[in-house]
Amino acid sequence: MNINGQNIFLKAIRNEHVPSEDDSYPFNLPIVRNLKTLEFSKSVTYIVGENGSGKSTLLEAIANLLGLNAEGGSKNFNFRTQETHSSLYEELCAVRADLSYRNAFFFRAESFYNVASEVDRIAQEDRRMLDSYGGISLHEQSHGESFMALFTNRLRSKGLYIFDEPEAALSYMNQLRFLVWMKEAVKAGSQIIISTHSPVILAYPDAEIYVAEEGRLETTSYDDCYIYRDMLAFITNKDLVIKELLGE
Repeated sequence: MNINGQNIFLKAIRNEHVPSEDDSYPFNLPIVRNLKTLEFSKSVTYIVGENGSGKSTLLEAIANLLGLNAEGGSKNFNFRTQETHSSLYEELCAVRADLSYRNAFFFRAESFYNVASEVDRIAQEDRRMLDSYGGISLHEQSHGESFMALFTNRLRSKGLYIFDEPEAALSYMNQLRFLVWMKEAVKAGSQIIISTHSPVILAYPDAEIYVAEEGRLETTSYDDCYIYRDMLAFITNKDLVIKELLGE
């Protein structure tokens, strides 16, 4: 659904868990504990934060809530190599604006190897599976090449796409190409929810950025986001930063 010029299929999620002193993971994570409603008002929404802030846990729960495989993939991917996902999704409620998207996919960098293996397994029975990923086994390509093969071949139609750290294996140039893919996906009518540590991938124009700070998700601008500011500080003061860090 196009709302104010934005592609919105998932309008918001609500956390219906009632906090208690006995809460354990993931309900003891500050951003989960303090989360009531998270709204998606843009075609592209970023959820960013330092390691351990809970952003990946939240993205995983959103993917699970939408019926996507916890380790990555679409609704048709039912494999499990290890049960590591949390029960957070059971406490979330989806506020949907539209169900007309043709594709949904959860990309999770840390378990992409398992997705590639599942693609190969299914392709042994149905060659069309491999064709939809570019015709070459994802395992027969470099890590970065396999990521790009997924983005440019499999995720082309109007869809709802969730990405957890897609920059993990991408060079600077491929991160730029990923931005181009994002533009094409949005043009095709897609909604993207994404977590990243990359100031390049974070740079998509007119996106909403939520940052985990002091246990809450707050909106920020690109120029004010720590990801951009910290990288800029390093690049513009590299020698000073290295000297302070390494004592040289």
